[in-house]
Amino acid sequence: MRSKFDEQMDELNNQMINMGTMIERSIAKAVEALTKKNSVLAKEVTAEDEMIDRQQKLIENMCFNLLIQQQPVAKDLRTITAAMKIVTDMERIGDHAADISEMVIFMGEDKTLDKFATISKMAAETMYMLNKSIEAYVERSHEKAAEVVNHDDIVDELFTKAKQDIINMIIDNPNDSDDAIDLILVSKYFERIGDHAVNIANWVTFYFKG
Repeated sequence: MRSKFDEQMDELNNQMINMGTMIERSIAKAVEALTKKNSVLAKEVTAEDEMIDRQQKLIENMCFNLLIQQQPVAKDLRTITAAMKIVTDMERIGDHAADISEMVIFMGEDKTLDKFATISKMAAETMYMLNKSIEAYVERSHEKAAEVVNHDDIVDELFTKAKQDIINMIIDNPNDSDDAIDLILVSKYFERIGDHAVNIANWVTFYFKG
């Protein structure tokens, strides 16, 4: 019985890694679509969001079955609990990747994103946080989890700066107010992705400390 349980736990871990890879790829595509104003790539991200949703349901079902059919000990119970929480944050990251991509499609090629290096920097920093949070889970690394949590301050500071840059844009040219709303939404999505990466890191820490 325990051997079967171990196999199921290994498969759960594999599916978690698969989902982590999916959202990393989704965010990378969304960032590329944003920086290159590539609506074709953006549409790929929105289409692939359904795959991420299905992966979340698969993992949740695996977790429920492990809880119902087996009697996990404390450490295994923490692993299953953390997995259920982490996939929720992963799914939300996938949603935000789709949100950003939809904004790319909506904004078209004539917007002023290239003037805002701060948002591009936010994109890079949130990608870093996401990658580290997935690595923390895969490697069961408390150190990398802590690094993600500490890194969130950088993204928050960039978000504050991005908002001020956008306010200045409106002051300088009130006709750009529609663009400003788009840019605020994009920067907010990146800020939220950072928050979800922190949540993933915190659940990795929960795995160690309970």
